[in-house]
Amino acid sequence: MKDCGISQNGDGISGFGHRGVVGESIEFQGVRGKSHNNAGIVGVSDHFDGVFGISHNPSTPGVSGHNWDNANHPNEGGLAGFFEGNVIITGTITAHNDIVCGKADFAEDFDVLKQPEPGEVMVLTTSGALEQSTKAYDKKVVGVISGAGGYKPGIILDKQNNSENRKPIAMMGKVYCKVDAETFPIETGDMLTTSHIPGYAMKAIDPFKAFGAVIGKALAPLSEGRGLIPILVVLQ
Repeated sequence: MKDCGISQNGDGISGFGHRGVVGESIEFQGVRGKSHNNAGIVGVSDHFDGVFGISHNPSTPGVSGHNWDNANHPNEGGLAGFFEGNVIITGTITAHNDIVCGKADFAEDFDVLKQPEPGEVMVLTTSGALEQSTKAYDKKVVGVISGAGGYKPGIILDKQNNSENRKPIAMMGKVYCKVDAETFPIETGDMLTTSHIPGYAMKAIDPFKAFGAVIGKALAPLSEGRGLIPILVVLQ
């Protein structure tokens, strides 16, 4: 190691000049910071960005954040980034798919009753919390609990720490939904509404009753019985 700074109580390395500290490497990190009890790297500026990153490779980000455990495995639910304050984005927000599930819907957290399962259709109650739908063509329908089948929420609004009695409700996008096709077979493209089976959707047959009670559009068919199919959430 060409230069090494070690301190138990103060700065390991301190630099002052046109650039306070410069690090360059051909094959590995130019500068690396690690702390056991505080921030690994802190950037502060009086007149410019606290931390500024540039990548000349179009396939890699200028700034990247990961949340890993000590074995370099992703921490489930861990934060890779946190911003306190306003955020400006001039490009596109993309929620990449992981190995198992796609990030497919725009969801919002709600208080729920009776611990419903992902894929169930939810309606409003007088308390403001949500519960399973229990009647056909219910105009109090809000959406479907996200996370069933092969889809997970891409964006979740109103996420709170006391999440034990809260669930993400898909308000827009693709989500797997429990549907009942025992009375009316469901074809791709059919509009769906609430059914009398708790938490299940069904094909909307009556357009007058369906107005204001439509959940979305079926993206796959179900000819009979009950099952889980992908739908496009289109509340109307």
